[in-house]
Amino acid sequence: MKIHEYQGKEILRNFGVPVPRGIPAFTVQEAVEAAQKLGGPVWVVKAQIHAGGRGKGGGVKVAKSVDDVKRLAGEILGMQLKTHQTGPEGQKVRRLYIEDGADIQKEYYLSVVTDRATQNVAFIASSEGGMDIEEVAHSTPEKIVKVFVNPLIGLTQAQGEELARGIGMPADSQAQFIDICQKLYKCYMDTDASLVEINPLNRDSKGKVIALDAKFNFDSNALFRHPEIVALRDLDEEDAAEIEASKFDLAYISLDGNIGCLVNGAGLAMATMDTIKLFGASPANFLDVGGGATPEKVTEAFKIMLKNPKVKAILVNIFGGIMRCDTIATGVITACKAVNLNVPLVVRMKGTNEELGKRLLAESGLPIISADTMAEAAQKVVAAVK
Repeated sequence: MKIHEYQGKEILRNFGVPVPRGIPAFTVQEAVEAAQKLGGPVWVVKAQIHAGGRGKGGGVKVAKSVDDVKRLAGEILGMQLKTHQTGPEGQKVRRLYIEDGADIQKEYYLSVVTDRATQNVAFIASSEGGMDIEEVAHSTPEKIVKVFVNPLIGLTQAQGEELARGIGMPADSQAQFIDICQKLYKCYMDTDASLVEINPLNRDSKGKVIALDAKFNFDSNALFRHPEIVALRDLDEEDAAEIEASKFDLAYISLDGNIGCLVNGAGLAMATMDTIKLFGASPANFLDVGGGATPEKVTEAFKIMLKNPKVKAILVNIFGGIMRCDTIATGVITACKAVNLNVPLVVRMKGTNEELGKRLLAESGLPIISADTMAEAAQKVVAAVK
């Protein structure tokens, strides 16, 4: 789950991380009132969407008068903001954040993320923060510093000093920077975040360090512990099909291909998508129905997939371990009749009650294309599309 910058900054503020003053706004009038409440002489008008690269896309502007705030708020609010993270269609801006202007002297990058390879928490920092951090990581990776924190011990003073030295933080600001790192680590752990990113972390002309941006991702499996974070969810920023799928406990992610995939198990779902790509087509979605799928759940999965006009065929790939093949077969038959299926459907089943499942499909009278292997299934569904 993601949240907006202004929400992330409020969380950082609660953990003692310094952030500029700012007020969210949903209308041009609210933006003007926010600027007047903050006082001048300089404000930053920021688009609030769940994507990075807002500055390059024209979603972050400096205003030097209240009239500027009014004009810029009118331009940004409602715009279809396109960044490298939104895709070509962009995202509509429905919220703004009006913030105090900053004395920007030097921009750094700082983030915390779980590193599954080492089973540690990784601090990633760079002396080259700002809008081009991806290019820095690609072209000059030596400017990216990583420190791995044992979650049983926490971030040590020595590790904080290593980060400070690694990014060349001046001596008069090092203590403050290390303090921010310690608070950021506590914030990351206490909120069950999977990513906390500050880009840029600014050092001003007086040596003061302050977070000028905040990006949070949270582990969805831990949200039951954090109703206050769940309350920050903005459904306008999420894919409608993914929201619908979550109501039925389906793991669904929209993609840009034309072959719908219904699979049980995340690993098998990934392998299925790879196999489709191998034979020259692209998946329209990731969809894991899990081990407890019912006919009703499968029907809803079909409905969600077919709401996507790009879907030209569907591939069902089931391994019957916990999930029985006959249950899926019943669900597929029910779904086909319920949605009046009019695109090719390829089904591959292996495992528990496989023969019974295949017999149910064969006797259904539906034009279902059967396959025995993943490769055969992928080839048949790609051929059906072409």
